[in-house]
Amino acid sequence: MNPNASKATSIDLLSLKTPQMRAFHLTWMAFFVCFFAWFAVAPLMPVIKGEFGLTKDQIANINIAAVGITILVRLLIGPLSDKFGPRASYTGLLLVGSIPVFGIAFAQSYEAFLVFRLAIGAIGASFVITQYHTSVMFAPNVVGTANAAAAGWGNAGGGVTQSLMPLVMLAVISFGVDKAFGWRVSMLVPGAMMVIVGLLYWRYTQDCPQGNYAELRAAGITLETGGKGGGWTSFKGAMANYRVWMLFVTYGLCFGIELFVHNVAASYYVDTFKMDLQHAGLAAGSFGLLALFARALGGIASDKIARAKGLDGRTLLLFVLMLGEGIGLIWFSSVQVASIAILAMIVFGLFTHMACGATYALVPFIDRKSLGGVAGIIGAGGNVGAVAAGFLLKALADVQLTFFYLGVAVLFGAGCAIVVRFSADHKQREAELYDQAVASRAATAAAAATAAQPRTSEALAG
Repeated sequence: MNPNASKATSIDLLSLKTPQMRAFHLTWMAFFVCFFAWFAVAPLMPVIKGEFGLTKDQIANINIAAVGITILVRLLIGPLSDKFGPRASYTGLLLVGSIPVFGIAFAQSYEAFLVFRLAIGAIGASFVITQYHTSVMFAPNVVGTANAAAAGWGNAGGGVTQSLMPLVMLAVISFGVDKAFGWRVSMLVPGAMMVIVGLLYWRYTQDCPQGNYAELRAAGITLETGGKGGGWTSFKGAMANYRVWMLFVTYGLCFGIELFVHNVAASYYVDTFKMDLQHAGLAAGSFGLLALFARALGGIASDKIARAKGLDGRTLLLFVLMLGEGIGLIWFSSVQVASIAILAMIVFGLFTHMACGATYALVPFIDRKSLGGVAGIIGAGGNVGAVAAGFLLKALADVQLTFFYLGVAVLFGAGCAIVVRFSADHKQREAELYDQAVASRAATAAAAATAAQPRTSEALAG
């Protein structure tokens, strides 16, 4: 099967007519609600801390738990997407993942809260399915943009939840209940959102442009990714590719930093700059809301540079963005004034989100036959980075110092992007597929223009 067969060569944002655009819109929406639910607890932690009397070590354990389990689930969900298809995988993750989101509202002890927070982390694997689904739906000339835009808009859920959840809790409290009851009722909102989107995903998406994997395999059609059955074969192929592990590191140092900031930002602004909960949530939310455009910008830039420089241009862009992220983090770590801290966070956040987008603009080109395994392993790298940052904070017990060391780590880790290289044959194959996608897009545009001419002539004659 031609890898470009039936893949979309353009992104028509206002259309839901094609399976490609339905998948695009529903996959970012699904990722959005998963991210919203994943970090819904974070801006409420100052209240929860008081209710349970949490110590610094216990809070650190909760932050680590929030991203720890995601490592394992991300490793599994990529090959599962190859095996069962992204439609079934995403629906299952949304419906099953809603259970601990609802459950945390009923936690009555630190231990119960920790277990539910650990389980909620599984929905962070949603990112891998989002990137997988857009990768199989879009052609090489726009896949970087599609991946980055879908992930970026989904990531914005982390910013929205920072700003919105304190307001939801205040709305509940306005009915005369106390804060302890208010935060619990608030957590029912993201759980309900996950159930609704899960049902929509099952109803309105399909696995790839040709249909669903089960039916295609039953018809004897060989798929682009995963071979005949996907699963373990996909995972083994990805594990053997050194490029996967280089991007595992880079993603740990961009998306891992993003996750870490989501978990600590609100509390950091409250503790360091003495902000109230609402203003701290808004400040922390500004970082997450950058994902609305910054991650997409990284993917767009990667697609643009690929026109002239190919795959080597994509890796060079990632290297430059990570340098900017590292320098910005070091600046942020030294700031003592709230307004400047917010500015510094936005600057390094811009580079961080763009680096995330540039990383996954590379993912579809690493190994097409092992796409699920590649997406899963690299995605897990993000959570490994977040867990490592959590342990670093626990060891240092100083958030600003932690940010400084993370900035230094990013500067060194940027070198992994440069190490990613491709053989001449690999680059030639991908260049040919890119050219085919561009030609297909031009042919489609020409056909549309030709079809419009008779109607225009008739209108003028009339």
